Amino acid sequence: MRSNASRRDFLKYGSALGAATMFGMPRIAVAESAPETSRIRLARLPAVCVAPQYVAEELLRIEGFSEVEYVEALHTSDTVAALAEDRIDIGVKTAPFLVNKLDSAPPVVVLAGMHLGCYELFAREDISAIRDLKHKTIAISGFESSEHIFLASMVAYVGMDPRKDVDWAVTGSTKEAMNKFIEGRADAFLAFPPEPQELRARNIGRVVVNTALDRPWSNYYCCMIAASKAFVDRYPAAAHRALRALLKAADLCASDPDATAGFLVEKGYEPRIDIAKEVLNDINYAAWRQYSPEDAMRFHALRLHEVGMIDTPPNQIIANGTDWRILNELKRELKA
Repeated sequence: MRSNASRRDFLKYGSALGAATMFGMPRIAVAESAPETSRIRLARLPAVCVAPQYVAEELLRIEGFSEVEYVEALHTSDTVAALAEDRIDIGVKTAPFLVNKLDSAPPVVVLAGMHLGCYELFAREDISAIRDLKHKTIAISGFESSEHIFLASMVAYVGMDPRKDVDWAVTGSTKEAMNKFIEGRADAFLAFPPEPQELRARNIGRVVVNTALDRPWSNYYCCMIAASKAFVDRYPAAAHRALRALLKAADLCASDPDATAGFLVEKGYEPRIDIAKEVLNDINYAAWRQYSPEDAMRFHALRLHEVGMIDTPPNQIIANGTDWRILNELKRELKA
């Protein structure tokens, strides 16, 4: 049964979305030509932090997409493959993961930053810094998974070689990786919402790095918005409208996180209202107005290139795999 709190939050969300709809969105949309396609596909992921892409559903309809489809993804790492294989049109993925995949030049383009602060590095109580992980066991779901690449960038930043200086314990799933850490069979685990909130609730381990608070990671986007190159090239007006809807949705997440949490619970994206609220309040969804997406891509590309995990130079990764033109237009348009 739905809780009264969930109902109240959902109604609050509806009011916030209604206000956003009435004041600005239709006026902007009507002044432009219609999108070249009425269909858009996004991934449905087991990740609360990508809330803007779910909140964006009605905004996408306002933008002219009468068919908004959420394609089931088995794992968060599936996003780039889904974009490259034309299974989805636009999605959200972590910056280091995108850098790593762009090394092989898939038909994917990064359009903007989304938010800061998804990941938190948990470790045993006697581990207080990343350098303390040397020759320690880190639980991950798999090699080249999001958490593996993000941690590799962290380890490289402090002067260690992620290929030699840590022991990666591959478990096959994020759930099993977290369980391995909880059971004491791994020394550290990079947690992704709602995992940090669950670990804190159970008082397990200590937070060594909070990417929302600790520099240098708090200066760079955790998650970015990427799209299929074919979608952007074929449907430039639709790409503009889709990105605008996602960024407006991020604004809604930032302005009323509790109401957005209620929406996520009501729609079945997260069953626990307390966890949803904590995630939405912890993450900086207003970041797209303040930070440079190119800086985030370069930061992680430099780290991964230095240790030989990618062959492509950072500047080439950015030149071939990013396009900030729509974002720059939207910043002027939305007075960011």
